[in-house]
Amino acid sequence: MYDNLRDEAAATSIYEEDDAKFQPIEESDAEISFPRRSSRLFGMSSFQRFVIAIMLLTAFFVIGALCLLVTNKIGF
Repeated sequence: MYDNLRDEAAATSIYEEDDAKFQPIEESDAEISFPRRSSRLFGMSSFQRFVIAIMLLTAFFVIGALCLLVTNKIGF
């Protein structure tokens, strides 16, 4: 694969213009198709996202209650 690499590199100059010229694109090539957006966020279903949200909310409340207990703002 790399046997004639030096010969091929010496045969062409980097300053020579390529034969490739600008060619306008056709109508069929002009349309850009974007992938369809999935209804899944982070690869999870809506129920899984709901469970994660409830778990984060519960963790927030527990950490907040522990902070209030440590600072003696509330007492049990």
